Amino acid sequence: MVAHSPDLDVPVPKSSWYRSLSKYEKPSAKKAILQLSNTVVPYIALWIAMIWMIRTGVSYWFTVPCIVVASGLLIRIFIFFHDCCHGSFFASRAANRFWGYVCGVMIFTPFEDWRHKHAGHHATSADLDRRGIGDIWTMTVAEYEAAPRSTKFLYRLFRNPIVLFGLGPPIIFIISHRFPHKGDGARERNSIALTNLLLLAIVGTLIWTIGLRTYLLIQVPTMSLASAVGIWLFYVQHQFEKDYWAPHEEWDPIKAALEGSSYYKLPPLLQWVTGNIGLHHIHHLRPRIPNYNLQQCYDNIPELQAVEPLTFFGSLPCLWMDLWDEKTKRMVSFWALKKAAAIQSAKPKKRLKTQEQE
Repeated sequence: MVAHSPDLDVPVPKSSWYRSLSKYEKPSAKKAILQLSNTVVPYIALWIAMIWMIRTGVSYWFTVPCIVVASGLLIRIFIFFHDCCHGSFFASRAANRFWGYVCGVMIFTPFEDWRHKHAGHHATSADLDRRGIGDIWTMTVAEYEAAPRSTKFLYRLFRNPIVLFGLGPPIIFIISHRFPHKGDGARERNSIALTNLLLLAIVGTLIWTIGLRTYLLIQVPTMSLASAVGIWLFYVQHQFEKDYWAPHEEWDPIKAALEGSSYYKLPPLLQWVTGNIGLHHIHHLRPRIPNYNLQQCYDNIPELQAVEPLTFFGSLPCLWMDLWDEKTKRMVSFWALKKAAAIQSAKPKKRLKTQEQE
């Protein structure tokens, strides 16, 4: 089996570099504990500081910067949770499960349920015939044009940035994750129930001790901002102009990783906050590489550096990457589709006008 160069589409022997990635899959308890220490401890300390500020009457505006920092730490905690779901954060399965549940409660996400759905995402990413498993609703141009008006309306509403990154994320994490969904097995349902019970105990205790108002003034904006950024990260990792999608019979998992997952190159501070998840092409290539080994892997494997990076400002146009065009093999916007349709409809008119002049 061979991989492909993402720039030249030239087959390269898989054994030449792909197998060497396995050495980066080795978890380090020392690195994992260090990450937990420099993230979870400051997150809890910020909560204590914000509780004190609100209850002592300090202006809420002084709490806002703390909320922003806490949101960043919560994003990073989600990355630890994500690694635990892949069994890559610790070498121990029990440790991954324990910390997966702990981090999961902090981000309002059931461990086993999300782990199962996310595994489906990795198995079907960029496969046109297996969409809908742990991914963002994506239609092709042909599907959209053939869809009834009601479906078009719902799709455009879903794709609206205000819905996708504003209203949707807190609804997903705070509400949707509280309930089982179709296809969930006993393990997933038990995970949801256990997470809900733990949340009920922790949130109930906090409300009882610090008051509902104080709790909501901290939890709601922190979770809303963190979840919005988290959804944006997931979105931009698989929704960019030169994205790769293919029918199942043509689907190549290596190309799906290297060309269907972006290398989101962020400034050092943001890369730290997001736990190196911007190196998403490597993550999809070998999901068991823990976040703390991704940068080293990238630095040492030249083939991985061939993937064109997506910068922060370069990622902003992804907001309008709405449909997959099977003809051009590109993600396109609703506006581009409308413009193309207008040009196409104008061609017969120009031809008719030329004939009349003759």
